[in-house]
Amino acid sequence: QVQLVESGGGLVQAGGSLRLSCAASGTIFRINVLGWYRQAPGKQRELVATITNVGNANYADSVKGRFTIARDNAKNTVWLQMSSLKPEDTAVYYCNYRAGAAYNYWGQGTQVTVSS
Repeated sequence: QVQLVESGGGLVQAGGSLRLSCAASGTIFRINVLGWYRQAPGKQRELVATITNVGNANYADSVKGRFTIARDNAKNTVWLQMSSLKPEDTAVYYCNYRAGAAYNYWGQGTQVTVSS
């Protein structure tokens, strides 16, 4: 079992910045992928960014150049630095941990609201 606890969401004006954090605990395999996904009202959950245990990052086209994902393997923590936020970034953001097909866990989600 893996527990994921997110923090850092909130309300921000367009053009502003927010930093999300996610701490993982439990049975953490050395080789894993941590990531952030988001779900806006009426829409499907979508990938925002992922990062492997060796630091390979992947971003959705919609956030490239604005968001940065980073992790600390020793602390089992992943962050998402979000800059130049847009109203369309408004969503519930979920932290995700994956270590193979059998190990896929989600956090409870944190709300990010960007006002225009």
